[in-house]
Amino acid sequence: MKALGIAGGIAVGGLAYAHLETKLFTVRRATLPILPRGERPVRVLHISDLHLTPGQRAKQAWIRSLADLRPDVVVNTGDNFGHRQALAPLLDALGPLLEVPGAFVMGSNDYFAPQFKNPARYLLPDARVEQAAPEALPTEALATAFSRAGWKDLNNRRDAVELADGRLIGFVGMDDPHIDRDTMPAPGRAPGEDRAVLRLGVVHAPYVRALDALREDDVDAIIAGHTHGGQLRVPFYGALVTNCDVDRRRASGLHGWPGPRPDRDGGEGSTWLHVSAGAGTSPYWQIRFACRPEATLLTLVASSV
Repeated sequence: MKALGIAGGIAVGGLAYAHLETKLFTVRRATLPILPRGERPVRVLHISDLHLTPGQRAKQAWIRSLADLRPDVVVNTGDNFGHRQALAPLLDALGPLLEVPGAFVMGSNDYFAPQFKNPARYLLPDARVEQAAPEALPTEALATAFSRAGWKDLNNRRDAVELADGRLIGFVGMDDPHIDRDTMPAPGRAPGEDRAVLRLGVVHAPYVRALDALREDDVDAIIAGHTHGGQLRVPFYGALVTNCDVDRRRASGLHGWPGPRPDRDGGEGSTWLHVSAGAGTSPYWQIRFACRPEATLLTLVASSV
């Protein structure tokens, strides 16, 4: 009985910490050597999977504080909503960042309100649940607000973002593969993209088909979210799941696709891939373990080759 009591105490303590960790927001940093030689660095703020609810005041304050990083461009890879009434607090929290050039794609939780799901389903090869009558969210209002602020809508589209210094970044994006809304844009380039200093591919969920299509489009790097970094990670093992068909090793962080990173042995044919662990959770399971909520400041620098 004593052993059971100790085990129960450990379990309760672990759950308490896992809930606390959802509030331990952090900014990760990574450097990608992908700019042409002689180009000045570009600071890209990658935000993803905010899953914001109106009562999450600490998260809202943290999101506002990200503007202090002074990024040159913001890339939002979707799943902004965590509640049907989150539009106003979301736009308020993102307000300072909406003054920065940016681009966005949507995730499934930007279209449909979250529904309760048994967390054990995430251990299945496909954790998706068919919703009989999904509740629609104010998707159009969110997209309109982003676009009016100057952010480029990349849902199955190509576009280019002009930085404050006049340089141009080309983008190609796809809508969320997790709910089969992805269509690769027709071959070509966005207007003015011929003078872009680099090209980035953007998608919410890093499904293999989307990563392959973006790589075939000859982008310099791919940016994605969705996985929550596994949300629950086992020390020395990593993520248990990714909630898509990308492998667990690429659940978060900077990698190569489909092979090793381009700066590692065997990575000569790979494209850079950054997957954000995101900053939120399902409103029904507000826990994270060994996987702090994050945004990432990606510093793009000139290649040495």
